[in-house]
Amino acid sequence: MRIAVVGGGPGGLYFAALAQQLSPGDEIDVWERNAADDTFGFGVVFSDETLGGIEHADESIYRQMEREFARWDDIDVHYRGEVLTSGGHGFAAMSRKRLLQILQHRCADLGVRLHFRTLAPDVDRLAADYDLVVAADGVNSAVRARHAAVFGPSLESRRCAYMWLGTDKVFDAFKFYIVDTPYGVMQIHGYPFDATGSTFIVEMADEVWQRAGFKAFADREFAPGDSDEKSIALVRELFADVLGDAQLLANNSRWINFTTVRNQRWRHGNIILLGDAAHTAHFSIGSGTKLAMEDALALAAALHEQPDVERALAAYEAERRPVVESTQRAAQASLEWFENLGQYVHQEPVQFAFNIMTRSRRVTYDNLRVRDPEFVERVDEWFARHEQRRGNGDGDVRPPMFQPLRVRGLELKNRVVVSPMDMYRATDGLPGDFHLVHLGGKALGGAGLVMTEMVCVSATGRITPGCTGIYTAEQTRAWRRITDFVHTETTAKIGIQIGHSGRKGSTRLMWEGIDQPLPEGNWPVVAPSPLPYRPGVNQVPRELTVRDLGEIRQQFTDAAARAVEAGFDLLELHCAHGYLLSSFISPLTNRRTDRYGGSLRARLRFPLEVFASMREVWPSDRPMSVRISATDWCDDGITADDAVEIAAAFAEAGVDLVDVSTGQVHPDEKPAFGRSYQTPFADRIRNRTGVATMAVGAISSHDDVNSILLAGRADLCLLGRAHLYDPNWTLHAAAEQEFTGPGADWPLPWRAGSRRPQTGRTEGPKPRLELIRHGEPGTAHRRWRPGRG
Repeated sequence: MRIAVVGGGPGGLYFAALAQQLSPGDEIDVWERNAADDTFGFGVVFSDETLGGIEHADESIYRQMEREFARWDDIDVHYRGEVLTSGGHGFAAMSRKRLLQILQHRCADLGVRLHFRTLAPDVDRLAADYDLVVAADGVNSAVRARHAAVFGPSLESRRCAYMWLGTDKVFDAFKFYIVDTPYGVMQIHGYPFDATGSTFIVEMADEVWQRAGFKAFADREFAPGDSDEKSIALVRELFADVLGDAQLLANNSRWINFTTVRNQRWRHGNIILLGDAAHTAHFSIGSGTKLAMEDALALAAALHEQPDVERALAAYEAERRPVVESTQRAAQASLEWFENLGQYVHQEPVQFAFNIMTRSRRVTYDNLRVRDPEFVERVDEWFARHEQRRGNGDGDVRPPMFQPLRVRGLELKNRVVVSPMDMYRATDGLPGDFHLVHLGGKALGGAGLVMTEMVCVSATGRITPGCTGIYTAEQTRAWRRITDFVHTETTAKIGIQIGHSGRKGSTRLMWEGIDQPLPEGNWPVVAPSPLPYRPGVNQVPRELTVRDLGEIRQQFTDAAARAVEAGFDLLELHCAHGYLLSSFISPLTNRRTDRYGGSLRARLRFPLEVFASMREVWPSDRPMSVRISATDWCDDGITADDAVEIAAAFAEAGVDLVDVSTGQVHPDEKPAFGRSYQTPFADRIRNRTGVATMAVGAISSHDDVNSILLAGRADLCLLGRAHLYDPNWTLHAAAEQEFTGPGADWPLPWRAGSRRPQTGRTEGPKPRLELIRHGEPGTAHRRWRPGRG
């Protein structure tokens, strides 16, 4: 084969070395426009997992890298005059320049032809002359741009400015410095890369960057290789306490806004994208070098294993794309955390340190407990005392999910909520035995609070013929039967979610066709504006008059009064998912020109009027919550910032909890699904407004629940599908954590089953008698000590 590599960075060089080693007869050319000894940046950092792959792929390269490594395990968070340390993380870093030298020498030894200070020939010419063209030419890839119509690139510029610097101060661990400057909060990401220096990345939100005057310094063209010396001088001044007598080192250092690169396709004919040309992930969770070298390894292996280039490139992309997308999701969570850093600076140091450690959702409560149990014990102790100061619990340390929560006169025994889930099993709005067993069983299963499905305020306010209501005395009595069971047989509380379907009503049962109109027996639907959910499929709703609004407001108020009679402990107003009140809030569904349309405040007017009217009849010692869609996941729809304003408006009206969901407002939505994907919206609302929040959406493990609570991202966690899979989810979560205290009480008849049953016999090797024990128990708190490893 003849292989052309465009770009002589670590990814391109490593691929060339591996491919040449696997197939010595191939002809491989690498073009790099810079000189061999040019390098930008300072250190690169690797995980143990990546290093394991490098070691097995080319031991020669690995051994040379290993001799250069600065190794350590600790992360230090410097915040509010305290240093909080978490150990057991396992880092290895080295100079980027030394890495390039090692890879260049290895390529030369293997016979790879290296062309420095040379622009690569035209990519189409390369594609014609070579069997394979590897585009490893970075974030600003010329190859990708040339065939953008095929690759389908998306380049998203983010909201923080950062500058890549170095320092001759040798850090002994990974360092986060969070500094409150006169211009706002700035942060340093720092780590050692050898015995002489450290990487020193300064980052801040754009508004802080502008207030500090950096924009004026950066508002000019820099020659290639030049650094922004004026900005560097101010950075040195602002971080004088961090640097001491150490110097800042510049290398083409200037302000950058991180660009997240994604591509719909990575291959075009015999051209393949690799590293930053294909994808980027924010530096706060690792390095682009790490991802590029992992790409290189996978591509070289695929070429070796597959019979031809076409199948090799398909196998490479199929293997790497899910890994990269997972990394990018974690990186997105991390970069957004730093973009919103200002919303956390009120947190106490221990909680802040836990928050920063778990920001990407890859490192979690359980994961940290394995790495550094002492750190997690400290956080657990802090949380127990903190919640006691807030009037929750007695200060006893327990898993965070089992700390109680008091809201008005209601005390929940733990922080787990069975999320509202439509069951579609009612007849004429009447809940029956199914609902008794469904909700009663979930209450027996250990959750602190069990929520009903959306209970509708009128027959025409139902979503489907199978939806429940609370608009008749018979329905009220049926609900009372359920709440009596929950209160008599369990220690759970039960809440009711009240809503009106709006334009999404008069549709089939979920398993008959979700959001599909009824073929017969349908009823007319209403909305703030005559816009069907799906034009040509769903009904065109009748636009509500002001008189109609008064009637519907009274229906909600009557439903709240019946909910009192039915014995519910908490009332939630459904203002999400494109149902009636939600469709008033979203600009995609509310085109009114009267006082109920226009600005966000005006669009909120009717939902707030409904809430106020319900609050008047709902007992003052019982809490009310509101469910909102914190984003429409659509252009020109509700945004995360709008959600903060919406939550603040309901908080001003007297809401106690905001149940933060997203989407389901417009059929063209493009949600960013993933584990706990809606939690950042609850996090933002809680930490910007101070109102208590409930997180929902792909939360399925007790590890996630504990992580969310400890980091201060929400006060309660709602789980839906996890409870459908396991109605005793909360009790089993207690058993898995070996917790038997308050908040995890098994019903007396079930206590014999409170321990996990044996699943079968295992015949493993018998443990030998150790005559000598090596090492000491406890966390690895290795620091980087040059000369001592």
